[in-house]
Amino acid sequence: MKHIFGYIGKYKGRMAGGITLKTAGALAELVLPLILAYMIDTVAPTRSAPMLVLWGVAMLFVSAAAYLCNVLANRMASRVGRDVTESLRGDLFTKTLSLSFRQADAVTLPSLVSRLSSDTYNVHTMLVMTQRMGIRAPLMLIGGVALTFTLDPILALVLLAVVPVLTVFVVFISSRGVRLYTSLQRAVDGMVRKVRDDHAGIRVIKALSKTEYESRTFRSLNEGVSLAERRAGVTMGITNPVLNFFLNLGMTAVIFVGAYRVAGGHAGVGDLIAFTSYFAIILNAVIAVSRIFVMLTRGTASARRIEEVLCLPEDLLPLPGKEEADDALIRFDEVSFSYDGAPVLEDLSFSVRKGETLGIIGGTGSGKSTLISLLLRFYDADSGSISVAGKDVRSYLPHELRKKFGVVFQSDFLMSASIRENIDFERNVPPENIPKAAECARAADFISALEEGYETRLAVRGANFSGGQKQRLLIARALAGDPEILVLDDSSSALDYKTDAQLRRSLAEEYPDATVLMVAQRISSVRGADKILVLDGGRAVGFGTDKELMQTCEVYRRIYDSQRGTENA
Repeated sequence: MKHIFGYIGKYKGRMAGGITLKTAGALAELVLPLILAYMIDTVAPTRSAPMLVLWGVAMLFVSAAAYLCNVLANRMASRVGRDVTESLRGDLFTKTLSLSFRQADAVTLPSLVSRLSSDTYNVHTMLVMTQRMGIRAPLMLIGGVALTFTLDPILALVLLAVVPVLTVFVVFISSRGVRLYTSLQRAVDGMVRKVRDDHAGIRVIKALSKTEYESRTFRSLNEGVSLAERRAGVTMGITNPVLNFFLNLGMTAVIFVGAYRVAGGHAGVGDLIAFTSYFAIILNAVIAVSRIFVMLTRGTASARRIEEVLCLPEDLLPLPGKEEADDALIRFDEVSFSYDGAPVLEDLSFSVRKGETLGIIGGTGSGKSTLISLLLRFYDADSGSISVAGKDVRSYLPHELRKKFGVVFQSDFLMSASIRENIDFERNVPPENIPKAAECARAADFISALEEGYETRLAVRGANFSGGQKQRLLIARALAGDPEILVLDDSSSALDYKTDAQLRRSLAEEYPDATVLMVAQRISSVRGADKILVLDGGRAVGFGTDKELMQTCEVYRRIYDSQRGTENA
């Protein structure tokens, strides 16, 4: 919580003002039963109408003051909660973007989303409700008990006999309720995860005629949520009846004893009425304290989860280094890398000159995409060095390194925005670059056929375009920035062979100075490259031209033989 207190400290003046107003409002509410008792026992017997009016006006004034103070305090609490949460959520989002891939993998993406949404909401609720009830409830509880002793110590002791029972019951039910609602939230998370997965894979589900199976699975999860909700609802539903029972029992005892004391002249009727008012105040305060306990528990747990991310150390910081003369634009020198001890790349060495095209091919899991991640410094290599333009990638500032690249990843995304906005991607590229990039990516023809052209909006995840069209838009986006190095990570898998060949020709003609790294599964996509790197099990088993590899690399020949029938089809 220490980190969260730093955010709260910025608004300590506003919080102090709200606490002062809340204290004043609580004290005003505590005074009202005393005024009522005084009017009944002292003023009413005098039959003085002016005095009754005067004290009535005083009650109205105190009531208005309590109302005004509470309303202003609640508004200030809401503003503090809103501003703290806004700052916290903004910093948390910025932090998630700055995490290294290794850190993000450790926290996991679903957990980051949960911390940005539900955890920040829980912290907001804790901040707001603690300011609203965290001052008022203890004051009403302590003040109510103390004032009952000033009225009649005997009746106060009768009252106190019920309060511990109420407190124990409320705390017990609240602690059990936290566990039950936590289980309910887990069940809801499972159901939401199922809905998300089914919506993402709806085409596959329909194609395989699995809608009935998925419906049954969802019904099972839905029944689990309903059961968890019923258990929590039944448990928490006991609270009000039991509290009312003890309230009525306590009030009966107070009235019973109070009646004897009034009859004996030891207490006034006003005191008895004031006692019933204080009893209600104390009961509500106990309930409020239990709610504060639940919110503090949830909020503190969420705050710690947020702090875990905010306090992660800065990773992949630039290291000292200088640019050295190198005839290669990109160089890997004995690079090895592993995920959690599982080797992915081992002793990888190769170089690419400026303007050359390097084809990278290999089986699934051979390390092709990992190579790209290391080049962009999403991860640091375990050993060896990687340099771009004669400078170690670890010595670049992240934006300096990555502005050299135009990248299309395997699992890339398109915004729910216009085609033009997707290609530009908030980079403010020169307007003429967009149609040029679209033409080179073989996307201009289908864009011009659209009624709104480049202003056509994409649906969520580009659902209103085919796979090949989306890939061409992504390639156009990479080209629009006129990159020094173009990385195409299996980005033509949805293109037919003719379009793929046209794309490669256009790249050579329109962007002759760009250095291209083309990761592919299809051998036809890389055969025309200046150099081809063949990976197998994380090792380089071949490096050279297509002609050289056909003679020297068995893995390359095997890939060629396995795909030859497909290419000729």
